[in-house]
Amino acid sequence: MYIQPQENLRPDYHPDLTVVLLGTGSPRAFYGRAKPGAVVLAADKAFLVDCGGATVDQLIKAGIMPQRISDVLFTHHHYDHNGGFFDVFITSWRTHITAERVFEGRSVPMQVYGPETTKAIIGKMQESFEFDVKLRISYNLSDEVGSRIEYTECNEGVVYDKDGIRITAFEVDHRPVYPAIAYKFEYNGKTVVISGDTIPVANMEKHATGADLLVHEAYNKPWLDALIAQYPKHEKALSNPAKYHTTTLEAADIAQRAGVKHLVLTHHIPAPAANTAAEQAYIEGMAGIYDGPISVGRDLMVFVLK
Repeated sequence: MYIQPQENLRPDYHPDLTVVLLGTGSPRAFYGRAKPGAVVLAADKAFLVDCGGATVDQLIKAGIMPQRISDVLFTHHHYDHNGGFFDVFITSWRTHITAERVFEGRSVPMQVYGPETTKAIIGKMQESFEFDVKLRISYNLSDEVGSRIEYTECNEGVVYDKDGIRITAFEVDHRPVYPAIAYKFEYNGKTVVISGDTIPVANMEKHATGADLLVHEAYNKPWLDALIAQYPKHEKALSNPAKYHTTTLEAADIAQRAGVKHLVLTHHIPAPAANTAAEQAYIEGMAGIYDGPISVGRDLMVFVLK
């Protein structure tokens, strides 16, 4: 079920598995499309999957205070998927005080999950903001434990299994970026799969079998081909997505073969305008392949699995 974000994201406990699309864009900047990211809400947990630029702003717009984020899961390490980490890390650690309420900062280490390259890459980011962190501990008296990062690197297997929430990482193919992974979330009898960036792979069909919601990246090949014809000078840059992404029709085929109950597209290339006419054009031909509901993801869309 899709709802508007302001309707019920304020509570800190979520009995139903819930997915919030923070950003549905791509490396290129588009108006109204933040860089890729999503939050999965289950019980009292808020899991952040990827965090491109503007993630903190998008969290606040969605009604999710950044202080709730203590678990960040990376699918891979292109900048549009990790560029907002510094802001997420520091903001979630700081206590936010308003006249109405105090949002206590994170007082536990940030749990960072990702493929085997994660600690080396995010560790370098951590080094870059160490100066800031030390000042906040010594001058602002911020909680020292919250300044730490604990890493779980796993390309394939269960990475989280507590309080009825299970998260499984599995490999996809986004080469030349290797490794790249997707995540399957299971809670309260419902399943969500978030693809990350990938070409079609058998592993996706395997892990998405019977999923209640598949959030899959996609690009529109005819639209991209038209841009290449219009701007031949930029053919190489424009044609590269075809080498390591999934077309809208391929995403439909994956969802149909896996028996997915609801398919949501994200990481749009080129991004359609956020209106019904443009979105229907973007998914042209998909209904002939996949017989379930298709949503063209927009920033701040919310899906509650009841």
